[in-house]
Amino acid sequence: MSHAPGTDRSAFDEFVHARGPALARTAYLLTGDHHLAEDLLQTALMKTAQHWERIHTSPEAFVRRTLYHQNISWWRRRRFAETRLDGYDDASSPRDPDLRLTLAEALRQLTVKQRTVLVLRFYEDLTEVQTAAVLGISPGTVKSTSRHALGRLRTLAPELADLMGADA
Repeated sequence: MSHAPGTDRSAFDEFVHARGPALARTAYLLTGDHHLAEDLLQTALMKTAQHWERIHTSPEAFVRRTLYHQNISWWRRRRFAETRLDGYDDASSPRDPDLRLTLAEALRQLTVKQRTVLVLRFYEDLTEVQTAAVLGISPGTVKSTSRHALGRLRTLAPELADLMGADA
């Protein structure tokens, strides 16, 4: 990866080394596909490297925003077919293997937009307003998309109700 003249390559490399795994998990949750997640993260990191001197004080926010926007750009432009979530392992995933499979299958049946909103709201723990700002949509659209996605999850897999909580 090339850097603009005068950039601090070691600081960028340290950032990627320290935050890369967490950013890769987010990219995977956004795309549902390991290969697309790698492409998405690589694209975001290339943009980060190009702007490092300007954003080096808050690079993670820049990378995450780039991940969200790039993912939206991809699904708006190409309308990727739904992808599989096989093999994903995260400490925040349910411990029960059957429940994990149920969750993975239910998430596969959501639209990319629904899955993206749920990742931002419940995995990244952003507010509705923050999610709307990241995605460039209104808070009302975030609310309705979340409501529809959670309703669809309840229909597809009622056994996930404990994970979603009573108010979700």
